[in-house]
Amino acid sequence: MFAPKRILVPTDFSDSSDEALKQALELAKQYNAKVYLLHVAEPIEQCAVDYCLDLSTVKAAEDAEILRVKEKMQKELTKFSEFQEIEVISDIREGKPVEEILREQEEKGVDLIVMPSHGKTGFMKRLMGQISEKIMEEARSPVLLVRH
Repeated sequence: MFAPKRILVPTDFSDSSDEALKQALELAKQYNAKVYLLHVAEPIEQCAVDYCLDLSTVKAAEDAEILRVKEKMQKELTKFSEFQEIEVISDIREGKPVEEILREQEEKGVDLIVMPSHGKTGFMKRLMGQISEKIMEEARSPVLLVRH
């Protein structure tokens, strides 16, 4: 019988991601597993077309974004106070979502990825759908897609 011990949940802070986190927490409770909550931030481009920001401005923007995401992750976890006994380790990575999700899986020895089948709406919905599809193709562990 499959009993995951390390569950990875990528989040974009959407309702769909919340549902995936809830499912992961329920599995973690049932199997006494750890949950790794991951957000992948897109890097801030220093130059666009013919205008470049100075490096200190880019660094300040990145630091502010990391702080904002950390606060969102803490807020995310307070939504599920009934699962306080479960060890949840949150991480923020910068880069391309598929690459960073797979890297996190490898580094943490994850044996199950729980993620939404789609993201927010519009462009993000299509993007998250593409991410989910690529993760299913390339992951070394089972992937549970959660529909919301």
